[in-house]
Amino acid sequence: MQIIADLHTHTLASTHAFHTLQEMAAAARELGYRALAVTDHAPAMPDAPHSWHFGNWRGLPRTVDGVAMLYGAEVNVMDTKGGLDLPDSLLRGMDWVVASIHSPCLPGLLTEREATRLWLGVAENPYVDCIGHSEQQHYKYDYDLVTRAFAARNKVVEFNGNSCQVRRDGIPNMRTLMRACRDNGCRIALNSDAHSIRQLQENMAALYTLVEEENFPQDRIVNASAAALVAELRRHGRPCADELGGILA
Repeated sequence: MQIIADLHTHTLASTHAFHTLQEMAAAARELGYRALAVTDHAPAMPDAPHSWHFGNWRGLPRTVDGVAMLYGAEVNVMDTKGGLDLPDSLLRGMDWVVASIHSPCLPGLLTEREATRLWLGVAENPYVDCIGHSEQQHYKYDYDLVTRAFAARNKVVEFNGNSCQVRRDGIPNMRTLMRACRDNGCRIALNSDAHSIRQLQENMAALYTLVEEENFPQDRIVNASAAALVAELRRHGRPCADELGGILA
């Protein structure tokens, strides 16, 4: 198993991360990655950058140290209707948007019914590309029902290497979620959620094992090949798709 891009990473702009964009890109190149998505935390997180940060990506190059860059955000789900903490006017222009639940932004536990409603709401947002670390134990949802909605609405379901370190109570749920994705036609991404170079290097091994054990089809892993990644960006109507396709060809 191999991936060509990590589609969920953080830089010093999220101040509980530890490396610059240039340092993360250089480390990605050393790992053999051809692309890297920078998805720093959106403003509702306590140490996130200002919303202006996410409207200023045009000031950065498309390639850094030979790695094709996707610029986006990890947005926070703010309520059980699937509301997010960045407006559609900003999300529309991004390359890659991951939507995740973080407890500082959505305090307390959710019932399965509430969490199911939340993710069905997120599935309706046309500017969300990827569902982030949704295996969390405190926010369990109806995996069968919701993954059907994700598949129908082209939402990529993330399997998050950092969860194996910091959200360990949700690890058993990953297996159930992957089976639901496999059986219901979802496409997935294997991401590090790296907040450091070390995590970029070390967070993926457990996910490769999970994919192998659950016999998940490689042709539905969107970051397993350049062609799959570019096809996914086109499927989502992302303007960067043609430019990335030319770089990765």
